[in-house]
Amino acid sequence: MSDIKKVFTANACPPIVAGSQIYVSGQIPADKEGKLIEGSIADKTKACCENIIAILTEAGTDITRVVKVNVFLDDMANFGEMNGVYEKYFAHKPARSCVAVKQLPKGVPVEIECIVFTGTSAKL
Repeated sequence: MSDIKKVFTANACPPIVAGSQIYVSGQIPADKEGKLIEGSIADKTKACCENIIAILTEAGTDITRVVKVNVFLDDMANFGEMNGVYEKYFAHKPARSCVAVKQLPKGVPVEIECIVFTGTSAKL
């Protein structure tokens, strides 16, 4: 599987690139040093989205190419606030699933992963 590669960025966890698709691993609200972001669910959702943007920029594409998003919340009571931020970043309305889970890594309340279709091989 030589056409599958990791993209490394100092700004977030690495995604996997497979031809014209990028699989962005779940992004939690942490800065590029891995320090968890403090604040509201809106602040934490913004951090997740900014991490995704950093990854996609490094891969030579952008957030408008996202075709599928999975959002994980530790409490569906946070959906409205998360969604208010989410809609600003994903205004093109890719397919989305949003589920509540019992617990997320490092005790964070939100995690976002996505799949991107670039149309061409992503920059490596």
